[in-house]
Amino acid sequence: MTSEPDATVANVDNDGGRGGTTSLGADWTVGPDGVRFRRAARVLVIDDEGRALLVRGHDLDQPERSWWFTVGGGIDAGESPREAAARELWEETGMRVAPGDLVGPVVERDALFHFLRESCRQQEVFFLVRVPGHGVDPSDAGWTDTERELLDELRWLTTAELRAQDVEVFPESLADLVDELAAGWDGVVRSLGIQSEG
Repeated sequence: MTSEPDATVANVDNDGGRGGTTSLGADWTVGPDGVRFRRAARVLVIDDEGRALLVRGHDLDQPERSWWFTVGGGIDAGESPREAAARELWEETGMRVAPGDLVGPVVERDALFHFLRESCRQQEVFFLVRVPGHGVDPSDAGWTDTERELLDELRWLTTAELRAQDVEVFPESLADLVDELAAGWDGVVRSLGIQSEG
């Protein structure tokens, strides 16, 4: 996956551009381009009906703007992307999956976005997990206080429902990816390249 920054993203640190304090968390570092950076692992959770389990969240600085996205988050020091994906799935949904049961990575991309008044670049790998039956009831019991401030809900959505949403969806091609992967993974890692998100 490429990690070249988008020239349109400018660094807007909370500390005046010195690269010190940040509202994002310790796993975000300042990259050579001056933009906050981290590696992340995400999980496409799909049930037998082709529905995806997604999270809706918002930015505290823009509470009127919300978006749907996949379960996942930063990769901790000493953790593999697969281990991080399994951990994030447990923390954000209450679903336990062994790292070896995750399929993929099936998708990779670099996401460029503004969040908590900062410009961010997140290098992401996505894994796939199939859930039998009509999904499972997810739980937000593992959400941190910060996540409770930023995350609004967990919900199973069909791709038709996802396409009909009046809020943003990330990645933008998420409904197409779910449709493609609902029948199983073909072994090809889909590279979405660099994507700018609002």
